[in-house]
Amino acid sequence: MNYTILTDSCSDMNPEFFKRFERLEMLPMSYTLSGVTSTKAMNDAETVHAFYDRLRAGEPCTTAQVSPGEFYAAFKAHAEAGEPVLAVLFSSALSGTYNAACMACDMVHEEYPDAVIEVIDSLCASAGEGLLVYDALQNRAAGMSLEENAQWLREHALNLVHWFTVDDLHFLKRGGRCSPSAAFFGSMLNIKPVLHVDDQGRLIARQKVRGRQQALRALANKFGELSDGPDQIIFISHGDCEKDALEVKKWLVENHGCKPENIILSFIGPTVGSHSGPGTVALFFHGKNRG
Repeated sequence: MNYTILTDSCSDMNPEFFKRFERLEMLPMSYTLSGVTSTKAMNDAETVHAFYDRLRAGEPCTTAQVSPGEFYAAFKAHAEAGEPVLAVLFSSALSGTYNAACMACDMVHEEYPDAVIEVIDSLCASAGEGLLVYDALQNRAAGMSLEENAQWLREHALNLVHWFTVDDLHFLKRGGRCSPSAAFFGSMLNIKPVLHVDDQGRLIARQKVRGRQQALRALANKFGELSDGPDQIIFISHGDCEKDALEVKKWLVENHGCKPENIILSFIGPTVGSHSGPGTVALFFHGKNRG
């Protein structure tokens, strides 16, 4: 079908998708490291390692949403060309990006009343958002109209299951998701939190386990508990810890019957990574509910 699917860089999609699929666009979110702002994509292991090494060294990093002006420019360009757009964006509970896109959409419609623009609040984060974008691409390839696709995405967004674990509690402490005392004693006791994105699109701590291997295994166990079955595309994203991501993949294959070729790895970009820190591993799949 003849419409563009647009997302933001928080979708943390594998860069190969942008080569594989036509009419797939991404608007970058900016990040500021030690006072220097960038929108540079992290598409290779070297760039990812350099970013997370700077976080490990204690450099402060802040992030910014895609602005209404940036969305306006993108939507207007498509409207002028008569090209419909389906925008699938970062959870409104975690960022103002979705609201910025809605504002820009209204502005474009004032100038181009016939412009076809659908803006979807994914209620997802990182490669969970990316997996919903992948669904949108598959739906388009199967012949769904933009309107049908938008309806499908809204109806199925809460079947996108997200489970994360982080390696360093101090990054959650900086973001206000962990108290200083919990971060201190948790680190002393080797406590690793397991978190998920809930039905409101918020990042919520759900479990505490002792030790890294147990935390990684807990992610795979959530697949067995909540998934629609092993015959599906699964995304795993990581914050400069590919070995651990591959360990989760191995458990999914060996213990849950998943096909290795259907498990796709990607990097966690700065938008989530600056808050979750190096060593984050996240698993995304389709399930009955988010758990």
